[in-house]
Amino acid sequence: MRFISFFPSEPKINFMGIRLWTYIISGALLVLSLILFLVKGLNLGIDFTGGTLLQVHVEKGASISQMRSAAAAAGLAKAEIQTFGEANEFVVKYQENRDPEEVVKAMEAFLGSPVRLDRNEQVGPRIGTELREQALIALGIGLLLMLIYIWIRFNFWFGLAAIIALFHDVAITMGIYTLLGFEVTSATVAAVLTIVGYSINDSIVISDRIREMMKSEEKERLDYKRKFAIFNQAINATLSRTILTAGTTLLVLVAILLLAGPMIFDFALALTIGIVVGTYSSIFVVATLVLDWTGKRKAKPEKA
Repeated sequence: MRFISFFPSEPKINFMGIRLWTYIISGALLVLSLILFLVKGLNLGIDFTGGTLLQVHVEKGASISQMRSAAAAAGLAKAEIQTFGEANEFVVKYQENRDPEEVVKAMEAFLGSPVRLDRNEQVGPRIGTELREQALIALGIGLLLMLIYIWIRFNFWFGLAAIIALFHDVAITMGIYTLLGFEVTSATVAAVLTIVGYSINDSIVISDRIREMMKSEEKERLDYKRKFAIFNQAINATLSRTILTAGTTLLVLVAILLLAGPMIFDFALALTIGIVVGTYSSIFVVATLVLDWTGKRKAKPEKA
């Protein structure tokens, strides 16, 4: 029983009928993302490139703009400044070869207030490379396990379509992220892995509905026209659930973006972009690929 629905009655949108536009839009976004990767490249943070992280306490407090000016005065032209907890606590990340104690003294002189160094972490290029490799391995293993799971639960074509949709979601999300110029950190990797889990869940819900509807009929008699109708009906039947899930998640993420401050802004932004793209791919990409791959084939009856 559905206790709440985005629509007063089940919609009848012809998603399969507009799949050519889906391919055009997705293809264009993927090409643009690839161009951005090749031309602009990812803005990797010190988690991946190596650098220094300082946590400092400014006794009289300071604004972000004042801290950026103080960092510039200390010779850190490209330092990343974030608040940390209280208003007078800051995290300073930089890649320049500067001694932390000298940086703190220079900032103290500029601000005219005592600055206490609470934390000093060094991330070497080797550690950054290892972290980057581990992130890619984690993503690859996750995708492989998801393919196997969906292959066993549904069939190979649903699994392959879901994995392609995940590549689609991650590539476009990171393409937009690159276009905006935000730094890729370990938090961004966590956001990408969250997007993968969110997107695959939506795809499984729709695939499960398609399977249930196809099971209710004699599969060997399902022609392309009937499969076309079933795929449309399945997406429409789950559309309320998809929109409500994405909508409530985005409400929380927007609140984080507006109120939570800069410490998790990048994470929330990547997640927001990914939720939008993932919802789009769950509705418009997975089922359309499966229909075009299998729709004109004579379906075989399932094993008992």
